[in-house]
Amino acid sequence: MAVSQGEKNGEKSVLAVDVGNTTTRLGLFAGGELMSTWELTTRERLTVDEARMKLAQALAMMGEPLPAESILACVVPTLTDVWRSALAATCGSRPLVVGPGLKTGVRMRYDDPSEVGADRVADVVAAREAYGAPVLVVDLGTTTNFEVVDGEGAFAGGIIAPGVALGARSLSAAAARLPMIELRAPAAVIGRNTRSAMQSGVVLGEVARIDGLLDAIADEMGCQPPVVITGDGSAAMAALLRHNAKVDDTLTLRGLWHLWGSNRREC
Repeated sequence: MAVSQGEKNGEKSVLAVDVGNTTTRLGLFAGGELMSTWELTTRERLTVDEARMKLAQALAMMGEPLPAESILACVVPTLTDVWRSALAATCGSRPLVVGPGLKTGVRMRYDDPSEVGADRVADVVAAREAYGAPVLVVDLGTTTNFEVVDGEGAFAGGIIAPGVALGARSLSAAAARLPMIELRAPAAVIGRNTRSAMQSGVVLGEVARIDGLLDAIADEMGCQPPVVITGDGSAAMAALLRHNAKVDDTLTLRGLWHLWGSNRREC
C-alpha cells in the first residue's frame, strides 16, 4: 500500500481507537472527516506485536494513509498499555489516551469523575457537539449505558445495565435447558416455543427497559431531551423503541476525534 505517513489530500490524519469489552472499533479521520471505520473482536490477551499487526491489517483493508497521530479510549485496563505502545509504533507519535489529565471541556457532576469510562466520555463530548444540550445517549454494548447531558451541557450522570447479548448469554449459561438465541425481536410478545419466549424476554424486555428508563430520566430532569442511540444493533433497537431515537453509529469515534482536537499537540 503506497501511503504518505500522516496525510491524505494534504490533511493530517488521526486514528481513533475505541477498545470495548467485546468489540474494538477504529476510525480514521482526515480534516475532521471520518474516512473509514473498522471493527475487531476484543481479545482478553494481546501482545503489542499482535496489536500492531491488527492495526496494519485494518489500515491496509481501509486503503487509507498511515495516520500521524492517534487517540485511544480503552475500558479494558490490561489492554491500555498494549494499544498505547502499538499506536505509538504505528503512528510514530505517542497517542492521546482518554483518562485523567485529558481535557474534555465537559463539566462532570459525577461523584468521582475518574470512574467514568473513556467511551462514556467520548459519547458525551460527541453528543453535545452534534445535538446540543440537553441530550440523552443510549450506548449498546457489553453493557447498556445511558449518558445524561443536562441543559447546561454538563455530564449529569447516567445508568449502567447489562447489555442485551450479555443477558442472553447469562440466561443460557444459568439454565441448562435454555439455548443460545438469535438476538432479534419475535413475531409476538407471547412466545409459543422456548426460543421465541426467550427472544421476547431478552430483546423486547430490553426495549421495555430502555423506554422505561428514558421516561424515568425525563421525569427526573423535568423535560424530554432528544435521544441518541449508538453501538451494537442500534438501528434495530431504535426501530422497536417507543421513544424517537436518532441512530448514530459513529458517535464514540467522533467523540474521540473531538477530544483529540481539543488536546492536540505538535509532534
